[in-house]
Amino acid sequence: MELEVRHLRALCAIADAGSVRKAALQLGMTQPSLTTQLRRIEGAVGGLLFTRGQTGSRPTPLGHSVLSRARPIIAEMSALMAAARDAAAGAGGARLRVGSLGGRVVTGWLRRLHARLPDTDVAIHIEVSAGTLLQLLATNQLDAAFVHETEGFPLHIPPGVEQRVLMTREPRFVALSATHPAAAHPVVGIAELADEAWIVDPAADHEWSALQRAFTTAGIDPRLMHVRDTTTAADLVASGEAIRACQPTAEAGPGTVLRPLYGDPLTVELSLATRPGALSGPETDALFCDLADAYRSLAYANPTYRSWLHRNGGMLPSP
Repeated sequence: MELEVRHLRALCAIADAGSVRKAALQLGMTQPSLTTQLRRIEGAVGGLLFTRGQTGSRPTPLGHSVLSRARPIIAEMSALMAAARDAAAGAGGARLRVGSLGGRVVTGWLRRLHARLPDTDVAIHIEVSAGTLLQLLATNQLDAAFVHETEGFPLHIPPGVEQRVLMTREPRFVALSATHPAAAHPVVGIAELADEAWIVDPAADHEWSALQRAFTTAGIDPRLMHVRDTTTAADLVASGEAIRACQPTAEAGPGTVLRPLYGDPLTVELSLATRPGALSGPETDALFCDLADAYRSLAYANPTYRSWLHRNGGMLPSP
C-alpha cells in the first residue's frame, strides 16, 4: 500500500483527537474502518505508530517521526487547494469564505452578507468543532469564522489567527419537555435534573467535559445519551425521554421549552476569528457588524433569552 494524503490526515486526526473513536467521528468514518486503515498504514511503514490504552491513543517514537513529516505535507496540500480555489474565484469575481458552528445566527448572518455584498460569492462552511474551523482559517481555506470557546477549555489559536470577541459569557440554556415539572420555573437548578438523561454530541468541542464539570460541581451523576442527529435529539426532548443543553438563541420546538440554568454553570465566549491578510480592516469591521446585528436580532426576539438579558444587565455586543 502506498501512503496518500488521506492516510496522513487520518494519522494527524488520531494524534490530535487522542483516540481512534474521536478521530473517526471527526473524519466521518466508523471506528472499525479507521482502525483497519490505521493497521494498513502501520503495515506499510513497518511499525507501530500509536499505543492504545484506557487513556486513548498516543504516538510512538516512530509515530512522532511520521507525524512530523505528515503535517507539513497536509498544510502544503491544503494551501495548494486553497490557492487554486482563490484563483478560480478570482476569475469569476469576488469571493468570501466564512465558517461557523451550527446555530440560528448563521441564517441571519448570511442574509446580511448577501444584502451588503450582492456581487460577492459568499461560501459558508458549517462545522461542529471550533478547532477544525480555526485550522481551516490557518491553512487559508476560510477567510473568517464564527467560533465558540467553552469557559475553562481554551481553544488552540493557530499563529496569525486573530479574534474579535462578540460576547464574553453567553449562557447555555436547557431544553426540556413542556410537561416536565421544571418547565414551570423561570430558572432551573441543574441539581433538579439529576435524574434525567442528558443528550451529548460526542463530536462537539468540550461539550461533555463542560457538562461533567457542572455535574461534579452540583454533586450529581446523570445518565447520558450520545446523539448527533438534531432531529432525533429534538424528538427525545419533546417526548420527555431526555434533556439537552442548548444555545440561548435556539428556538423551542413543538412540545419543548427552554430555561436558563441557575448560576449559569455552562457558558461560552463567542468571537469572530479572521486570518490576517484575508480581509481589510473595514471589511473585517463590516463582517463583525453583520454578525453582531444578526445575533442581537435573535436574542431580542427570544422571550426567554430577553428575560435573562434583562436580569443580567441587558448587555449585548455593539457593532
